Amino acid sequence: MHMQPTAIDPSKLDTIIMRAIGDLSAGYGGVMVSLGHRLGLYKAMAGAGPLSARELAARADCAERYVTEWLGSQVAGGYVLYHAISDTYELTPEQAFVLADEDSPVFVPNAWNIPASMWFD
Repeated sequence: MHMQPTAIDPSKLDTIIMRAIGDLSAGYGGVMVSLGHRLGLYKAMAGAGPLSARELAARADCAERYVTEWLGSQVAGGYVLYHAISDTYELTPEQAFVLADEDSPVFVPNAWNIPASMWFD
């Protein structure tokens, strides 16, 4: 399809680009939430207090390098707290209620199975 050259409104262009980037970011965030659930990382953090990446990796029986990367994504997304002074990470009770407690009425990790199924089914 060949499109005719037209004038582009920079404001409208910025709006659609930001929406697309936001959707893409949400997709990546969802994948990381799903991984945290499937690997037991949220459950390993729930109620444990501050943990280093090494401690969390040991508790969840995962590779420290991957856990470190996962934690970075979770901090960036606001799902996990980071304590810079001690270089530790923590799941607040509220975060645990949403991400680790499968009996919670607001448990969301399984919700990511729905968009994932769009790719795999």
